[in-house]
Amino acid sequence: MAADLPAAGETGVSPGRLNEKARAKVNLTLAVLGRRADGLHVLDSLVAFAGIADELSLEPGADLSLEVSGPRADETGALADNLVLKAAKALGERHPGLVLGHFRLDKRLPAAAGIGGGSSDAAAALRLLARANGLPLTDERILVAARATGSDVPVCLEGVSRWMRGAGESLSAPVPLPPLPAILVNPGVATPTADVFRALALPVGPVASSELSLAAAIEGERSPVRLIDNLRRGGNDLEPPALALRPAIAEALGALRDQPACRLARMSGSGATVFGLFETVEAAVEARLAIAEHRPGWWVVDTVIC
Repeated sequence: MAADLPAAGETGVSPGRLNEKARAKVNLTLAVLGRRADGLHVLDSLVAFAGIADELSLEPGADLSLEVSGPRADETGALADNLVLKAAKALGERHPGLVLGHFRLDKRLPAAAGIGGGSSDAAAALRLLARANGLPLTDERILVAARATGSDVPVCLEGVSRWMRGAGESLSAPVPLPPLPAILVNPGVATPTADVFRALALPVGPVASSELSLAAAIEGERSPVRLIDNLRRGGNDLEPPALALRPAIAEALGALRDQPACRLARMSGSGATVFGLFETVEAAVEARLAIAEHRPGWWVVDTVIC
């Protein structure tokens, strides 16, 4: 499910306000294969995207600015550190004369939550700037700016399901997935990625190979039930250290696993958001209502992942 992008070869500056959705990233599987000599962790992760999203708009202009509003605006931290501005500046450094403008971010996704909220916002900013400047997303300057902004930004750039490998710089071709009814649950605890990797305490050393048999079993699978069965063969290697740091994540996973129709419950990214997969949208909605009733302080949404 790719974002609405300009036609190949389209040029010129788009007038008026441009809008993009910054969809939540979900790591359906996440293996940590090792740690390189540069200190970066090597991952092998099937990344998909949920229907729930932040909203980002751009009014093209000469100057760069950002305003943040929405129900989660107070979680975004200092404006100068926002990844929307970081991505725009990274592209501007590589594209003299880039049309910039005023960004408006409607923040709906929780921060430091393992669903790539900031990274997806940054990728949406790059898509908006591409549209405003008549650039294809395949422009090398956009790809380099995405990598310079954050390891999750490249996979969020087109917002389609892919295998993300290495330190986020290696992406597979799109992996078509059937729509998966789901709920996302966050128990309201921030879980900085750096803290989780620090708790993993993986030393620099040999890097294992990707689990290609799992990829082969998943790719091309059009049955949601069989896809979920295959996803069970994977896992999330960041779950144990994240649960040790934030026991509330275990509570959220338990709440999902208590739902009779939940086929798979797993943490996304470095947490604290967890997801549950269901066979039908109706079952997901019923589970969302049940969890929200007993945990009114949690962020609980039903959605579709694909």
